[in-house]
Amino acid sequence: MPPTMPIVRLSEMVHEQEGDLFVLMTAKEELTTRDGKPYFRVSFRDARREVSFPIWDNSPWAADCRQRWKPGVFYKVRAMYRETSYGPQLELRKVREACPADVEDGFDPTMCLPRSRFEPEAMYAELMEVVTAAIQVGPLRQLVEALLAAHRQAILVHPAARRHHHAFCGGWLEHTLSMARTCAWLADQYAAKYPDLEPPLDKGLVVAGAVLHDLGKLEELRQEPTDTVYTPAGALLGHVLLGRDMVRAAAAEVGLDTDTLLRLEHMIVAHQRGPAAAPPKPPMTPEALIVHAADDLDVKFDMLAEILRSDKTPGPLTSDKNLLRHPVYRGSAP
Repeated sequence: MPPTMPIVRLSEMVHEQEGDLFVLMTAKEELTTRDGKPYFRVSFRDARREVSFPIWDNSPWAADCRQRWKPGVFYKVRAMYRETSYGPQLELRKVREACPADVEDGFDPTMCLPRSRFEPEAMYAELMEVVTAAIQVGPLRQLVEALLAAHRQAILVHPAARRHHHAFCGGWLEHTLSMARTCAWLADQYAAKYPDLEPPLDKGLVVAGAVLHDLGKLEELRQEPTDTVYTPAGALLGHVLLGRDMVRAAAAEVGLDTDTLLRLEHMIVAHQRGPAAAPPKPPMTPEALIVHAADDLDVKFDMLAEILRSDKTPGPLTSDKNLLRHPVYRGSAP
């Protein structure tokens, strides 16, 4: 066998193709044959294909399977893919746990998770452009840019939620960018409509609130190979308190004035939807009201779009068994 093999995707392999591939072990079940002989049934997958096959007790992989292989762990595998009467199978040649150095060969620890339709680097660059255009040079902009830079790697892949909205890799960034765009536009509209507002509507503060309103989710949630889970801090405190504390700590570093910090903190604690997810405080400033309303719209629109994509109920209306808790009208067939 040659010392190196091409890196391939499990979901793209064809019958009798051999290669090196990165897969997630999703199951390991200890069973017995009709004759009472023990064996394991294991399952490996990538984003679009799962393969299950036996590891017989007399296999050279039996001891490793029993003692070392664990579901929920990524492996680099050298194998031949076969289509058989029992379904897809892998004939294993080499198996080891994936490691950080494998990233250079294309390994992605989020490879089995759903992801945003949009390219994360492009979204991040656009978000920075919105911040630069809307927030004047000074401590507030310095605060926002510092927090985005400090959490850049997490921001590129983090989901916005476990289940309810934008619950996929890059979902936090997709939602936050949408919020920043919408809030910048709304701030312009209402500033023009109410030029005599005292104090004047602060567009920079609105956009800062839009960018930072869900910052605490970066500490509230943790991605695992097949799911998103709450961290202990997320379960006990929630993203609102975590985000406020993250902003408070960063504000001390840049010297943000007390009143601006208070207004920014209020936008974080007042942004959630109601009544089921009522915020600790209602929006009590014009800037907080804009962020609150924009968040409600963006979250609900993502839910509605997902219902229209996934609901298979026949007829013009979807089922009411969904996150919005009411049917969505898809229209009558032509």
